[in-house]
Amino acid sequence: MIEGYCINDGALCPTAVSAASVWLSIAPDDAERSILQQRLGISAQALESSLDPDEVARIEIKPDHLFLIWKRPESFDGRVFNVSSFGVVLSEQRLVVICASNALLSGLDQAADLTSPLDVLMALLAESVHHYLGHLRVVKQVARELQQRFTRPLDNQHLMQMYSLSESLVYYVNAIHSNGAVLGLLRSHGQKHGFCPDQLTSLNDLIIENEQSHQQARIHAQVFANLIEARGNLANNGMNHALRNLTLINVVFLPLNLLASIGGMSEFSMMTAGVSWWLSFPALLAGMTVLGCTMAIALRRLT
Repeated sequence: MIEGYCINDGALCPTAVSAASVWLSIAPDDAERSILQQRLGISAQALESSLDPDEVARIEIKPDHLFLIWKRPESFDGRVFNVSSFGVVLSEQRLVVICASNALLSGLDQAADLTSPLDVLMALLAESVHHYLGHLRVVKQVARELQQRFTRPLDNQHLMQMYSLSESLVYYVNAIHSNGAVLGLLRSHGQKHGFCPDQLTSLNDLIIENEQSHQQARIHAQVFANLIEARGNLANNGMNHALRNLTLINVVFLPLNLLASIGGMSEFSMMTAGVSWWLSFPALLAGMTVLGCTMAIALRRLT
């Protein structure tokens, strides 16, 4: 599907594709790809790269246009934070956005001070950077909730959530870092090709915000890595403590088992033949109890 937009009073307004200065191509089929290639001169490789969710963010500067791949965060599904890609072809008269979902320009409907396709691109990149920052705030809240539950046993659902978020943050760090490289190259291109001061200022602000989000993503990724490591250490400590207690029990009961075995055979009856059974056997039990308690106390003090 191909949608057309024009810039009117600082905002995007739907219009016919033939008169549009901003084209939004959503998961184009073969016929729409042919239109983009023949009418706008977009290569098949650019189309494939724009729709590949695993494509690395980059920018290619051509004599009459520039092409860039941008990594943007997807909506949080309650388990993981996903990252996707979209492509942009920018020329002096037209901006073409190629993506796999139709929610890309929804956040720009109320954007103000749009005067050119470049302003639309800047607003699109800014919305994506702010989206990253919003997701990182959610990650911080989830990390706090997991830390509060850390002293209690965690079920498999919470453990899987921890591992999924840790994996998501690794992809976030990589995506935000590659986006920062694209912004840096775009600023260099703008300084050489006459971007206006306001646009260069907006680019500088975006670079700063993107670097902030990159630092936050790295911090959160390290926090989750430490949480996973600490959780493993706690599990190992708990297992070691349980094995220590079991070892103490075995050490205490080994001699008691020997005495109980002797007491259950005829040798003990023979050794206590001159004593009544109602005195000898309680004496044996009392001696075993005293011996077991003494060994338990001694072993606890030694360990």
